[in-house]
Amino acid sequence: MEPRQEGQTRLGGDESMNASTKQADALDLVRLERWLTTEVEGYAGPLSVTRFSGGQSNPTYRLDTPNAAYVLRRKPMGQLLKGAHAVDREVRVLRAMTAAGVPVPRVRALCTDDAVIGSWFYVMDLVDGRIFWDGGLPGLSPAERHAHQIAMAQTIAAIHAVSPEASGLGDFGRHGGYVKRQVERWSRQYVEDEAAGRHPDLDYLVDWLPGNLPAESGVAVVHGDYRVDNVIFDPRQPVVAAVLDWELSTLGDPVADFAYSLMAYRVPATISWGLRGRDIEALGLPSEREYVAAYCRSAGRDDLPDLERHLAYNLFRLATIIHGIKGRVIRGTAASGDADAMVARLDLLAATAREVADASERAPRRV
Repeated sequence: MEPRQEGQTRLGGDESMNASTKQADALDLVRLERWLTTEVEGYAGPLSVTRFSGGQSNPTYRLDTPNAAYVLRRKPMGQLLKGAHAVDREVRVLRAMTAAGVPVPRVRALCTDDAVIGSWFYVMDLVDGRIFWDGGLPGLSPAERHAHQIAMAQTIAAIHAVSPEASGLGDFGRHGGYVKRQVERWSRQYVEDEAAGRHPDLDYLVDWLPGNLPAESGVAVVHGDYRVDNVIFDPRQPVVAAVLDWELSTLGDPVADFAYSLMAYRVPATISWGLRGRDIEALGLPSEREYVAAYCRSAGRDDLPDLERHLAYNLFRLATIIHGIKGRVIRGTAASGDADAMVARLDLLAATAREVADASERAPRRV
């Protein structure tokens, strides 16, 4: 999960880019510039580097030259969980989305030579626009908030409309059984992360979820972390200019992927992008039901089966990701100074996941 990334105009949060020399010096600029000159078409220095604040997974940097600006994402240093931080997978899906017309940053080059900066990385164009850390979309009028939120629903529907086979992503993941595998994966990572310890609500969900899996609703390319702070909006109109952070993308269930975006309505507003407890009507944001309807219209669906159980699964997954960040903090490999603040949200997220799971047992099921 990479909650904060590139973009130039940043609204609604207190995070900003940290331009300290210490952070920039984490990259070998001599080796990096030599590589950029060879691998990135049109590159011309001199180069200056700024690390973006936030981001718990793959450290992300802004690269500035006199004539262009780029973004570099790298694997973190230190001991990594197997299969995590796969920047090459990010590159593959970004290129496929570009070809399919989905708004994403253009990838310039991938480096799989650790000798350049110490880990694999890739370079893409920097997309100008607005990123909102705050789910209330501050600075916009009520009508603008409504239009921006609807644009998010339309854009994730556009992602799900991309044919895995036609886009060259037919082997990007397994077909079928997505939520079951995800529950197994995140449960295993949660249990095996001994440094982070155990949590009673997550223990409950590890036992509850296997017997309460939602019905499957098809196979699509799924983003895996589609939230308002992983989207860049056009600076002048309610249009998504770029979808960021594709590290968790794979082939999976589109309803499960949409439910991850929808869970903002269930997450308390004490978490920046959460909407629960806010006056949605006064803000002008669409209601949860309207957001679902906007997605269904764009996706050509009549309904979303077992949506409550999809929400419970997604809240569990997010909580286990935060649990993993806790483990990285303890091991000293967390990529961001914001990691402690993220970990402080673990109890709230785990409790919310359990609450939605309990409530979902009263919701209609489709089997």
